[in-house]
Amino acid sequence: MFKSTSEHEITDAIVSTFAEDMKQFTNTDAIIIGGGPSGLMAARELAQNDVKTLVIERNNYLGGGFWIGGYLMNTITIRPPGQEILSELSIPYTKYSENLYITSGPHACSKLIAATCDAGVKFLNMTSFEDVIFKDQKVKGVVVNWTPVSNLPRQITCVDPIALEAKIVIDATGHDAVVVKKLEEKKILDKLPGHGSMWVEKSEELVVANTGMVHPGLIVVGMAVSTTYGLPRMGPTFGAMLFSGKNGGLLALEQLKQTELTI
Repeated sequence: MFKSTSEHEITDAIVSTFAEDMKQFTNTDAIIIGGGPSGLMAARELAQNDVKTLVIERNNYLGGGFWIGGYLMNTITIRPPGQEILSELSIPYTKYSENLYITSGPHACSKLIAATCDAGVKFLNMTSFEDVIFKDQKVKGVVVNWTPVSNLPRQITCVDPIALEAKIVIDATGHDAVVVKKLEEKKILDKLPGHGSMWVEKSEELVVANTGMVHPGLIVVGMAVSTTYGLPRMGPTFGAMLFSGKNGGLLALEQLKQTELTI
């Protein structure tokens, strides 16, 4: 039988633990905006290397399109060599053709989320990016608010956000590229070209190749790369998402090490 407890003890546990986690991440090493496959891969790579990492996700779930594949049919397609990361994450897959592997979206996404959590990454769900902290011509954190605030009636939407400082920020927000677009809005970056039409073969190669630093303190990964550089979209295949996230995490790790050397 279940042991006896009280309603207030349950609430105490939720409030105190959440508050303690929040205190740890008001000033942290890395913040990743977006909890899709590229954001999760970047976060896992950093946390595995003892980097204190926070993922901020505007929805109440993690994984993005990795849950559902294309057209709400939850078969995930991966072009070689993307299956190498599936193997790394112990995700079962089958060979569909010489140039394509398939896996179950829910199974693959669950494994990726679990691997990210096991690495020590923390998460803020239902939290939306609003702005950057920008000092000395460098991105030094983010300004966030609860996602539901944006749906409040206009007359009561004055709910102040909070700021979270970080040594590095990664934009993993897909085609929206919300962090990069904020720098565009502030005239810090030139006007973004936006992503192009679908061209799978070109897109995947280009997204991985162009993953990287767009401004001091800010790295872009995943489909946000397409929007930033005007690359074609790739549609419902995910190998480049995984590799871009992994490479973005490695680049962030390198940048953090350089920062430590200069302090």
